[in-house]
Formats: sequence, C-alpha cells, structure tokens
Amino acid sequence: MVRWEIFFRNIQQDLKLFLFVLGLLCILRIAFVGILSSYLSAQSAASDIIISLFYGLRMSLKSAGVVTLLSFLFCTLTSVIVHSQKVEKLRFALGSIYISLLVLLFHARIPFYQEFHTGFNQMIFNTLRDDITALFYTLVTDYDLPAFLLTTAIISYIFCRLLRKLLATRTYPAPEFSQAYQKVVFRFSVAAVVCFLMIFIRFGGSLTYAHSLHWENSAVSRDDFLNEAIIDDIQAIYRAYCIQERVREGTGGIKVDAGRVCSYGALLKDSAFTTNQIDDIFGKLAEGPKIPKPKHIFLIIGESYAQWPLLEQYGGLHIADGIKGIILQGNAIHIPAFVPNGAFTPMAVTAVVSGLSDVGLFPNYHPESYKEPYSTAIAPQFKKLGYKVNFWYGGVSSWERIKAFTLAQGFDNFYGIGDFYSKSGNVWGSDDRYLFEAIVSSFASDVPTLTVILTVSNHAPYSVDLAREGFDEAQTIAALPEEAKGDKELLERLGHYWYTDRQITEFVLKMHSKYPDSLFVITGDHADRTNISKTPTTFERYTIPLVLYGAGINKQTIPANVAGSHINIVPTLIELIAPKGFAYYSEGKSLTRGSDIGFSHNVWIIPDAVGKIQANNAEAFDGSLLASVKPESVQQKIDAMRALAWWRIEKGKIVE
Repeated sequence: MVRWEIFFRNIQQDLKLFLFVLGLLCILRIAFVGILSSYLSAQSAASDIIISLFYGLRMSLKSAGVVTLLSFLFCTLTSVIVHSQKVEKLRFALGSIYISLLVLLFHARIPFYQEFHTGFNQMIFNTLRDDITALFYTLVTDYDLPAFLLTTAIISYIFCRLLRKLLATRTYPAPEFSQAYQKVVFRFSVAAVVCFLMIFIRFGGSLTYAHSLHWENSAVSRDDFLNEAIIDDIQAIYRAYCIQERVREGTGGIKVDAGRVCSYGALLKDSAFTTNQIDDIFGKLAEGPKIPKPKHIFLIIGESYAQWPLLEQYGGLHIADGIKGIILQGNAIHIPAFVPNGAFTPMAVTAVVSGLSDVGLFPNYHPESYKEPYSTAIAPQFKKLGYKVNFWYGGVSSWERIKAFTLAQGFDNFYGIGDFYSKSGNVWGSDDRYLFEAIVSSFASDVPTLTVILTVSNHAPYSVDLAREGFDEAQTIAALPEEAKGDKELLERLGHYWYTDRQITEFVLKMHSKYPDSLFVITGDHADRTNISKTPTTFERYTIPLVLYGAGINKQTIPANVAGSHINIVPTLIELIAPKGFAYYSEGKSLTRGSDIGFSHNVWIIPDAVGKIQANNAEAFDGSLLASVKPESVQQKIDAMRALAWWRIEKGKIVE
C-alpha cells in the first residue's frame, strides 16, 4: 500500500477518535448539568443551558484535539514511515487511556463541585502536601471511594469497547484520478483541510486567536454553575496550571518588578516609597490604646465557621445561637463585612500567622518563611507587647507543616492532638470538646498570653456523635425548606456547625468568667462549603464572622462602616491595645482606623457591597445587583497588597 493511501486511511481513524472523544465530553457535560441541576440559579432558562452546552462543545474541541494530535503524531505519521499494523493498537491504547481519564475526572468533579462550588482549580496542586492518610480515609468514608472506582472502571470499559468497535469500522480508500494534476489538487486539498481543522480545533471553533474561546473568556452565562459546566475537566486542569504559573510570575497575572512594587508601596502609604526595604511599606505607628490592655487574648479560628447561619432568615435552625448570644452582649462587637484569606484552612492559618495575604505561594512551605519571622507576623509583634504566644490545633502537628511554620514564625509553643487527651475524633483530629478542655485545664495565668486556636470538628468526615452531644435534630429539620428536610448529609453538616458553635462559645464564656480581663476574637477559616440554598448570594457563600468580645469592648469600639479579611485582624488587635507610637508592621489596615476593604482569593468586600474579583459587578449583601460596578480603587488595592505579599515571600526584604 502506498504511503498516501496509508495516510488517508489513518486520518479517517484519527477523525473517528476525535468525534468519539468529543461526543463523550459532551455526554459528560450534559450528565454534569443533569446530576447537579439543583445548583442552577432560579433565573436560568433552557436557553441558558443550550448556550452553555454550545460553548462547552467549542471548548471541548480543544480537549478532544489533545488525544487526536497524539494519535496523528504517533500513529498516522509513524505509519507512513514505518509500515506496521501495531499503530492501530497504539491508537486504541491512547484513546482508552484518555477515555478512562475523562471518566475518572468526571466522577471526581461531582463531589469537588458540591464541596467547593467550582471545577478543578489550582488547589489540586497542593493535594500531595496535605495529610494523605486523612485525605484517603475521608474519600473512603465520606465519598464512597470503592464505589467511585468501581463505577469509573465499568463506565470506562463500556466506552472503550465502543471505541474499539468504531475504530474497527471500514475506512475508505483515496479516490483514484487519471490525471497527475488531479492527484496533486486532491492531496493538497486534504492537507489544507487537515490544517484547517487543526487551527479550528486549536482556537475552540474559530480560525483566529482574536475570536478564539479559552477558559478566560468562556464565562458567557449569567449562571456561575453553567459557566463551570462549559469548562470540561481537561480545560479546568489546564486553567489550574495556568493560574499556578501566573502565581510564580506574579500575583494572579500581575507582572511584579521593583518599579511596580515601589508604585504599589506609594499607593498604600499615600506617600512616596523611597527606600529599598519592603518592610518600610508595611510599617505603621499605633494611634494609642482603645481598651485597657487585656491580660490574655484568645484568637479562635473555627473550621468552616461561615457567617450565613447568623443571618435572621436562618435563625430557626438554631445552629449559631452561641455566637449570636455573645454578639448581643454589651461588651461585644460583630463585623459582618468580613471574608477569609482564601478558600482553604491553610490560607487562614498563614494569614493570621504571617500577616500576609494569599497569593498562591503557600508560605507554610516556602523557604523564606523559615529564615526568620516576617515583620508582619503576629508572634514577634505581640512578644514586644509583653505576651507569650501559643498555638493550639485540634489536629496533628505535621498537617501542612503547621507546627514547623508557627514555630518558625515566632510562636513560643505549639500544641497538637499528640499533646492532649482526646476521647473521640476522626482522622483530621480531636473533637473540639477535648481541644478546649485541654486549653482550659493547662492554662496558666501568671504571664500575659496570646493564644491562637484552630478547631477541626466541623470537617468531613463528620464524626461527632451529635445525638450524645444533644443536637436537636427535629428543631433544625422543622426550619429547613421542604426540599431539604430529607437531606441527611446537609443535616449532619448543620449539626456539626452547631457543635463547633457551642464548643467555641462555652469555652469563651468559661474563660471570660475565670479571666474577665481577657479579649476574645472569634472568626472562621473559610465559608463556601455548606449552604441551605444551592444558589446562595455571594455574601452568604463567602463571608465569615468576626466577633470581638471582652474587657473594654463596646459597640462603638470599631467604626460601623468597615470591612476586612484575615490580614486585618493583627493590626486591629495592635491598635486596640498598643501604646501610642508603638511601631508595628501589617499588610492590612486596622479596622479601628477605618479599613474599608477585605478580599480573599476570588471575592472582595466593602462595607456595603460584595463581588467577585474576576467580575465587574457588585452585589448588596442581600444578593441584589447594584447599579454601580466594582470601584476601581478596590482592584487597585487588591493588586497592590497581593503584589507586595508576593514579593516579600518570593523575593525577600530587598526591593531591587
């Protein structure tokens, strides 16, 4: 058989493989929308679904093109040079591996979206840094890993068999021509069509980059869920990779150089930045104490301690009665316009410990974090104020290098589950009851202390014996909407929120009774895990509470119109208690000095509005769209703070 005939028959096989994989991607997308249809917003219509499926088809041209390109290179072109029937086996093997990968990713994407309300993102690259044993146990107990793998294998086998049958169908010989010029024209036309299809597929249904479709411009729907459905799993992983690469270059795509750092520094300081020490940008002088200096300070970070249960419309659930009772006290203040540093617990820890915002560099693993404490770190600054600084964690000390990181950043002591008695818990750590009991029983009041506490119970696998703890299941069920009353998983999550809320507030009230000259700060590590509504408002989905309670606090201690995130906690505490002129360092601005912005990895908040960083619209806290768009100053401040945090972690102190 002549080489042209071999080439012509093989490109037909490549086309079969391409169409089969493209069809599978479309089937998986339809299944994704169907299985998770409850996440569709109320405003979405059939036309929105059709549009998302069409754009998803365009997006998946690229993903199907990946395996087709491999087949073209290693099967079609190889067969022209080396005449062998083995290329068909290789093509089928490539197709089978790719199909199995797609089915596996599809199975994983369902619980991933249910948990994080997004497709695969850059956090997947941090998975191997997590506690693999605990993660595996959670997958087995909470996500039915054996059934997951079994159904993946069965479905993959079925589609691989179908692919084999398709590839076994006949191919057509190249037409014969009597004239030489006709052969040349035909072969040139085939080559042109192949090139045309390569360009068309590469640009997602377009012939130019200007009109191409890619993950950055694919959000054509007004529904966030449908926008995620457009991006198939291969493109989602590519998106995660791109974002990760951008983080290495700068902050979320910002190109950071010394000149840009200087301009950002001037923006935040409201004056020219003239030195080459980045810490000079973070330097501040305290205005003077707002409350009597407390003997003890407790900063409690509750696992998945979201703010939405505090809202009036969810009061009937009675899962946040503890924190709401504290807020009602005269010596307490609640800041509602507050968001976490990021989507995961490590981001909360690194923000509180280091004082730097999340830029995807994971300070807990970065070498710079182990040279010396950052100037913005909480521990060394409170040592200067006369406090002994301790960290208590309900889990194991090796998780995310938390012990090594906190000690490297200046904490005097770290205590994990190996340091106290715990009768019950799960692979992530102790039940919160035993964590707080250990702190109470071992607490010494002879020297001033700052104690940071991180809980773990409100985390899958949800293993607290809620019936034994006294959770009123019937009361919570009665307050749920009809469609959610039978959702046992949701009820278990709500019960664990109730448990964490109760343990935190019991601890706070007990320690306040023993040590009335103490100050308590209560917040969460992140939200965005559990909501009653499948389409919560941005405020309900992302915000966390910030509550200050104790000696000297009143409703006027902090101005009413403020907003912040985890990086605003340390400067706020310092401004509350430090003497006038005390030199300190912080990336964030103190709430006492009118901080008007908070931000996480994807959300910004100001005193009267909230929105997505990637979007230009703004929402009121009740979810209604505001006529005004995101203020330009919001994006400028976010860019500036992220760039400075990135430089300090990645480049060090010197700006040059």
